[in-house]
Amino acid sequence: MKKTVIPVSFDAEKLSAAKLYMAQKDLSFEDEMVKAAEGLYGKYVPANVREFIELNAGSKPSPKPKKKTAPSSAVGATPCADGDCD
Repeated sequence: MKKTVIPVSFDAEKLSAAKLYMAQKDLSFEDEMVKAAEGLYGKYVPANVREFIELNAGSKPSPKPKKKTAPSSAVGATPCADGDCD
């Protein structure tokens, strides 16, 4: 997908301090901002719209979580009386 720059005003001293302390933990301020933006996108954009955007971008949509269902019984099978069916 095409990338864009988001201009955000932030106190210069706070930014400098954040970058300094993040560098000590081998973290990138920019990478963390991208993660935050992705989080906002995931929080506010409906899932069907995100899927549509991914399909239009030519990327494979992220797999949807599968719902767990109880196994169905065989049609016409009678339950075992003593619990031992084998």
